Amino acid sequence: MAENFKILAEFVKDMSSETKDIESYLFVKENLSKYHLLINITSKPLKNNMIEVSTTIKYHDKENNDKRSYFEIVYATVIKLTTEIKDKKELEKILLCDVQKEIYPRLEKVLLNLITGSGYLGIKFEKKIDFDKLYKEQFN
Repeated sequence: MAENFKILAEFVKDMSSETKDIESYLFVKENLSKYHLLINITSKPLKNNMIEVSTTIKYHDKENNDKRSYFEIVYATVIKLTTEIKDKKELEKILLCDVQKEIYPRLEKVLLNLITGSGYLGIKFEKKIDFDKLYKEQFN
């Protein structure tokens, strides 16, 4: 299948790491493996068949603990559609799946650097995100 888009630019639009005090830091350091990734994808049409895709990734504790840390990155990708897309489902797949598969390795590296730079060493994401599977689950 020919590529229907080309990535023109990608950059960190916003980045946040919050740990309120040393007690929270020590608690999170022991419990970071219980944190979960949450991904949200939005898009905004630009001129000349270009689209800005914003991928927000949060790494957070699902429990409502007082002692917690919070990590979030908004990663912007500007793409140009290289073919005319008339089918809305095809465009959704490009934005929610194809673009994400291409940028995710870099986005994951930025998130890991943010977490490590925030004092939480040795963190790895063992499970890789299957964007094809997530896309199919959402629309089937």
